[in-house]
Amino acid sequence: MTHNSSARLALEDGTVMAGNSFGAQGTTDGEVVFNTSMTGYQEILTDPSYRKQIVTMTYPMMGNYGICSEDMESEKIQVAGFIVREIAHKYSNFRADESLAEYLKSHNVIGISDIDTRALTRKLRIDGAMKGILSTEEKYSDAALVKLAAGSSGLVGIDLVKEVSCTQPRPWEKGYESRFAGPIVLDSTRKDRKKHKLVAFDCGLKQNISRNLIEAGFEVVVLPAKASVEEIMEHKPAGVFVSNGPGDPDPIVYTIDTIKHLIKKEIPMFGICLGVELIGQALGGKIFKLKFGHRGGNQPVMNLDTGRVEITAQNHGFAVDIDSLNKNDVRLTHINLNDKTLEGIAHKKLPIFAVQYHPEASPGPHDATYLFDAFYKMVVSGKIPDKIQ
Repeated sequence: MTHNSSARLALEDGTVMAGNSFGAQGTTDGEVVFNTSMTGYQEILTDPSYRKQIVTMTYPMMGNYGICSEDMESEKIQVAGFIVREIAHKYSNFRADESLAEYLKSHNVIGISDIDTRALTRKLRIDGAMKGILSTEEKYSDAALVKLAAGSSGLVGIDLVKEVSCTQPRPWEKGYESRFAGPIVLDSTRKDRKKHKLVAFDCGLKQNISRNLIEAGFEVVVLPAKASVEEIMEHKPAGVFVSNGPGDPDPIVYTIDTIKHLIKKEIPMFGICLGVELIGQALGGKIFKLKFGHRGGNQPVMNLDTGRVEITAQNHGFAVDIDSLNKNDVRLTHINLNDKTLEGIAHKKLPIFAVQYHPEASPGPHDATYLFDAFYKMVVSGKIPDKIQ
């Protein structure tokens, strides 16, 4: 296919790739990363964990089933930009409301197509995720775009949670019914469960996590990431959930400090993605940045308690250093089979566990659903189970 220069991607290392624009016009910056999922582009676009990231999809065509408003993970597009090999301008899906290109344009997000995403992914895989600029503006030379990319802020040391967290407490109710499928039918083993009140830290909470928590038997109240211990305890929660979210966990000191106080109160706690990083730090662990991160729906994780391998969905660029945790208090429950990094932890005495991956994204599709049930049982008993299963 003949390329034109209606859009360009510039990386901080001097690489410039030209392609065709779709969606909005303009210039945007972010960390350029790749995602290996074959489907789920609208969930990826609207996942708050992708704030300030320009996402490259490795699967060659995107947009063929359009956009369905019911499948969003938040109320708007969160990515800084979107990179695809081929964009499907015609879509086929009875649930769809609009095309992928129309959706990006309505949210003022730039997309670029018709570039070699295989070559770009290989570069990011070898050299690591990089700061980048996506632009449709001819006024910038290639050299100027590279300079802008090199001078952009990136993700390290930046508090992105404050950009995606809610500002007021709210019960989670929306998004539980479909105009096509009707109300979600609860698992028969969960129907008679007593509802327990759960406070969820909104560090960038995905809609489907809340759905899974409700299905497991919780009444969910969502609080801002900056909520104090006093504000949390006003709700008299039976448990606390620490959500996913974007970027570097180190600057999120306000949530980490609150978690430390909640740990002392021995309130049952569960965390997902950024949640395990924040809980890990509250337990004395250290964080490091992964070379190119884990992003996609096909990441193999072993549950060390059961020996089972789960196919998981992930989206993170930082991880907890296994060796930094106090082995007298914390044990490893899950490990990534690709690079042996930490994927799950549990406290040895207190009712606390957390995972790095996304059980609610259902890539297995039900490989990791047990985590929500394990959390419910832990809340009921008030004790950490011998095995997370």
